[in-house]
Amino acid sequence: MIDVIIAGGGPTGLMLAGELRLHGVHALVLEKEAEPAGYVRALGLHVRSIEVMDQRGLLERFLAHGRRHPVGGFFAGIEKPSPDRLDTAHPYVLGIPQTITDRLLAERATELGAEIRRGRELVGLSQDDHGVTVELADGTRLRSRYLVGCDGGRSTVRKLLGVGFPGEPTRVETLLGEMEVTEDPATVAAVVAEVRETQKRFGLGPLGDGVYRVVVPAEGVAEDRTAPPSIEEFKQRLRVFAGTDFGAHSPRRLSRFGDATRLAERYRDGRVLLAGDAAHIHPPTGGQGLNLGIQDAFNLGWKLAATVNGWAPEGLLDSYHTERHPVAADVLDNTRAQMELLSTEPGPRSVRRLLSELMRFEDVNRYLTEKITAIGVRYDFGEGHELLGRRMRDVELKRGRLYELMHGGRGLLLDRTGGLSVEGWADRVDHVVDAGGELEVPAMLLRPDGHVAWVGEDQRDLLDRLPRWFGAAAG
Repeated sequence: MIDVIIAGGGPTGLMLAGELRLHGVHALVLEKEAEPAGYVRALGLHVRSIEVMDQRGLLERFLAHGRRHPVGGFFAGIEKPSPDRLDTAHPYVLGIPQTITDRLLAERATELGAEIRRGRELVGLSQDDHGVTVELADGTRLRSRYLVGCDGGRSTVRKLLGVGFPGEPTRVETLLGEMEVTEDPATVAAVVAEVRETQKRFGLGPLGDGVYRVVVPAEGVAEDRTAPPSIEEFKQRLRVFAGTDFGAHSPRRLSRFGDATRLAERYRDGRVLLAGDAAHIHPPTGGQGLNLGIQDAFNLGWKLAATVNGWAPEGLLDSYHTERHPVAADVLDNTRAQMELLSTEPGPRSVRRLLSELMRFEDVNRYLTEKITAIGVRYDFGEGHELLGRRMRDVELKRGRLYELMHGGRGLLLDRTGGLSVEGWADRVDHVVDAGGELEVPAMLLRPDGHVAWVGEDQRDLLDRLPRWFGAAAG
């Protein structure tokens, strides 16, 4: 029997496959598309996703293909300088096309032993107390211990489960395409800059070889939103906003997206779980979607692996929903707010001007930046030290960097006292004695996802906390 079947070979599913393989879990990815997408859906990684890649030793691969940009201007496109003292060792955004992100994550997953089958569409599922049976479009049936739906906003897995997906339908639609233009690049840039003074949902960005990524507001909401727009529709809308269609021609891909916001009522139904867009959809303002899915997978991977491997404490797998559902709800809220601030109506424009003034205050700018980049996320682990529940930034230690110690996806006790022990959990938790200067607490226990599970120096207190996240002691 397969341990975990993952429906969907996008960034969420591929990240999850790699995380599971770190712990020896047999992971099979089923992707309905026969070939990887040749078009770009998302354009980069935010700070927390960059940290995630660093924690797993993948960052250098991404840096080799991406471009670093200052952190700023992401909240509703309000341009402000990067805030000072951002709590990260990676205070930048990495511009990298999703096509490359998908390829790098697929390479990582297969290197670790995950199997990826393309052209395999899941069309049915059933579950019992011992596992899940999935049916593919070609009639094949497969059996696994768990199934994770990472199959996008129109998730088949979610629909077959009957999990509710409440929220708001699309009210505002935007056209997105890749096409060639004949206009001079300098003229394109000048016109775009002028239009974007008032219309933030408009843009043309060069992709190379005369091809541009074009974003322009649609006239209304299409009756059939699955039907792609025509090149003529693009040209007409470009003329409305820019007075020119830039000589657009030879489209590579034409699509439309809306501002619908929906959140799955639950992320787990028995042995089936949801992650990424299958669990939540929202407007793309702030560029949070791909990042939210990667971070879902990072939270879920070690918990599901612990469950498969038999050492998960009671409730660990359910904590995936408990922790990630509120995070997605917050993203839905901030994207709703950003969409309002992108409106050209007088009321929202007045609010936008007021918020722009408030963002001159460093604390306001930092707060919104931490929200968009997800480094402000704090899970509720109960009362305790101010670091409890937060992810730990990378810090320099005497023996190197903290994140270099986390490549294996295990828990970590970082101990400055030298008097603590994880005996009984050494198969799940690494113990590193290091009096590094940047660490300002006696000791801390980190989960495999880098969130702080305990801070202190008392061995008995540590022994009370270890079972909550790492199960019963061995032996």
